[in-house]
Amino acid sequence: MTTATKAQWHEAFLGGSPEVERVIFDRVAQQIMLTQLRNRPARGAPIVAGFQAKGTYAVDDAHLRFVDDLPPELQVGFARPGAAYRTSVRFSNAEGRILDDREPDLRGAALRITVTEDEQHDLLMTNAPVSHARDARQFAEFALATAGGGVGRYTGLVKLAFVLGPAEAARMVRNVVAARRRITSVATETYWSRTPITWGAELAVQYLLRPVPDAPEGGERDSPDFLSAEMEARLSRGDVQFELCVQRYRNPEETPIEDAAVDWRTPGAPPEPVAVLTIRTGSCDNPVVHGLRFNPWNTTDDFRPLGNLNRSRKAAYDASAAHRDRHRWLTEVPTRNRVASAAMRQAFGAVNRFRPWHRLPDALALLNLAALRDGLRRHNLMDTQAKEAPPRVRQVPPPIRDEQREFRTHEGRFNDLSEPGMGAAGSGFGRNVPADRRPDLDDEPNPVTVSEQLLRRETFRPATNLNVLAAAWIQFQVHDWVVHARHPLGVDDIRVPLPDNAPGWANTPGAPLEREMRIAGDRMPSVNVASHWWDGSEVYGTDPDLLLSDGPKLRLTPEGYLPLDVNGSEITGFNEAWWLGLSAMHTLFAREHNLLCDHLKDRNPDWDDERLYRTARLIVAALIAKIHTVEWTPAMLATNVLDRAMNGNWNGVPPKDWLSRAALWLTDANALRGIPGTIPDHHGTPFSLTEDFVTVYRMHPLIPDDYTFHSPAGADLGPRTFTDLQGSRADDELRAMGLSNVLYSFGTAHPGAITLHNYPRALLTLERGGERIDLSVVDLVRTRRRAVPRYNDFRAALHMPRIERWEQMSPDPAIVQQLSSIYRSVDEVDTMVGLLAETPPDGFAFSDTAFRVFILMASRRLQSDRFLTVDYRPELYTRFGLDWIAGTTMKSLIQRHSPELAAAVPDNAFKPWPGPR
Repeated sequence: MTTATKAQWHEAFLGGSPEVERVIFDRVAQQIMLTQLRNRPARGAPIVAGFQAKGTYAVDDAHLRFVDDLPPELQVGFARPGAAYRTSVRFSNAEGRILDDREPDLRGAALRITVTEDEQHDLLMTNAPVSHARDARQFAEFALATAGGGVGRYTGLVKLAFVLGPAEAARMVRNVVAARRRITSVATETYWSRTPITWGAELAVQYLLRPVPDAPEGGERDSPDFLSAEMEARLSRGDVQFELCVQRYRNPEETPIEDAAVDWRTPGAPPEPVAVLTIRTGSCDNPVVHGLRFNPWNTTDDFRPLGNLNRSRKAAYDASAAHRDRHRWLTEVPTRNRVASAAMRQAFGAVNRFRPWHRLPDALALLNLAALRDGLRRHNLMDTQAKEAPPRVRQVPPPIRDEQREFRTHEGRFNDLSEPGMGAAGSGFGRNVPADRRPDLDDEPNPVTVSEQLLRRETFRPATNLNVLAAAWIQFQVHDWVVHARHPLGVDDIRVPLPDNAPGWANTPGAPLEREMRIAGDRMPSVNVASHWWDGSEVYGTDPDLLLSDGPKLRLTPEGYLPLDVNGSEITGFNEAWWLGLSAMHTLFAREHNLLCDHLKDRNPDWDDERLYRTARLIVAALIAKIHTVEWTPAMLATNVLDRAMNGNWNGVPPKDWLSRAALWLTDANALRGIPGTIPDHHGTPFSLTEDFVTVYRMHPLIPDDYTFHSPAGADLGPRTFTDLQGSRADDELRAMGLSNVLYSFGTAHPGAITLHNYPRALLTLERGGERIDLSVVDLVRTRRRAVPRYNDFRAALHMPRIERWEQMSPDPAIVQQLSSIYRSVDEVDTMVGLLAETPPDGFAFSDTAFRVFILMASRRLQSDRFLTVDYRPELYTRFGLDWIAGTTMKSLIQRHSPELAAAVPDNAFKPWPGPR
């Protein structure tokens, strides 16, 4: 694919399109970051720039003045006759390592021309007229092959010959060897852009910076940093001047746009001086300018970079700068881990054809899970966000503010400092399996029929190894993670025809009956109203002014309950689908936040309210993540293997578990410390939660329809139905019974089993936000419309065997008969129905198929989050905060705010509590 202009030149995209080229550039950026790692003098040493790592001299008070007789066709944008601009200048060595100035090397010059506060232009040049690389792929491969120096550089060049071909590899080596040389002064070198830019709508040019005639030669090469000393001495004697020149595009043979290895120095493209750069006498070496992050895309459309090598530089230079600034990370994977993991994937892939992971001995099962997760990370993380393709010019990015660096933002921005919008509220959902939109199956079979015959509860089926707190907890978490933006009912509704034998349906409370269910449609493209990060947004929301009382604390009544707004809704971060379980969780964590504010204030009396609030939020969000990881999950997946795996995720492998430590040293050394001891890792795909993740967390069968409340002392507080406990009645009940009695009653009651025929009756006629909905039908319809594949395709995409016969769906003949009578084939079974029909592994509350998404995304939510990895440290949380998180369990949290329950709560608060005395 090419882009044409009114001029004769054009651009051609690698791979045939801007979108394919962007994927290539993302790989180039990863390779540049790997180059930076290899160029460090030792593991753990600071990351330096990917190229031009050693600055030799930098000033911020130079000025660039355009010539008075600038040709009319070159009078574009800020380029005007006689116009002068303040310019920052940085000279450097070209290597990605810090080398002695006396060694042969290429040298670089970078200019930042400041036109206004909002308009700046970066020009980057090297003292060789032509690039060794023809395109971005060659550039990255060569940089990676030669990184680190020593013997590795020569073995890298051998590999390069296989990647690019011997002729191209040899040509690149010859080019670099010829260009690398010793110099005596950066002030006497000529620097070429080597790649073109536009100059207005029609012209394409390369530019160069050359010393004015008669510039004095440099001095002796008498020290490792002599170039800096020589420039300082030169400026003590007078100004240093250069001419900025342009060479005009002539034709694709002499002056190609895409091939950077062709020298533009031809008789048809002579250098034309357009401006003079003056570095004034006495200008000192400026460390601030050395710290600038130059990028040729910091410019305007009039001077847009051209050619694929230039187009790659936006992503590559940004990645290099972010890596250097500790805004972006690349996990080093030892060679032994890559080899052992590949072998393990192959070995367990063969084993699992005959014996599933959960039927292996514990040690092997843990390794099998590691292999499964590794394979899922490689193949089942799919980015759906539209990427900038082709790249666009921009203003110089503003510096990141301290509060953005040190604390969570309410909308979830700046978790990834190199890509501030990643995972923020308003960003789209990713995918774990390819989308499969099937309009022909939207109403096949009718979701109302599926609900009536397969989902709705006739007799309550309890999950006897859990309590209702586990059900309330997961809804509390889901509201932090995923909230689809939807239209109000009446705007772009999804219409579900009722079966012929079904009674009519009132789509709003009290409305006339209709022959269809109308369901509020998703806004498109589908985005997450919440942030994707595990940041406690269900407690803190997006508007802190609504939540805060005077000072850093969350608003509570004098009795310690959530206040109400003018509409009677609870004031908290997220108050939709409200019921007593959510009210209890929100109240508990609001109290925890306020208690933390008191402790932090006592220890840090000089802190202002904003810092107290933000630090308490950091602690609460991490505490929630920890409780979910090491308590809720092992309760839901009650096996020794999962208990060890989830505790290892957070705490690392215990020192005495030498077998697991040896296995992880061999296969995944980064997992030995626990995720909070590592660095962020998105595993090659920008972080987001996924539509498939939403699907497997549809766990509404956990909710009972009927409840009995009592105190720890045995006092009977009476029965309630779910309808009695939802909406505006929830907080009235919480206040009337008290938080401790509600927690106790939930702790001693069982939730529903996550299985067919156990969908709560109360959720089949639920009134919510002015709608009357059958939530089971809504779950089916939304999963279909969001292009989640049907169950069999879903399994196959997760590398599980397909279901071939109805009898494989369930061991229950009655279920098999119902499924086969409703669906035309096993391939049309709804994903949610298949997940509920499937027999879970022993001890599991949900299916092995759902678990595949879980093992992929559970660690990803931690591993991608810098506040739960590299920034999980006392400088942000305080030492007190980290100790508080380490020492708090759900049991101790409940006991802290309900001391009368001290003797009632078991070690894992999500498992059944002893009943009333």
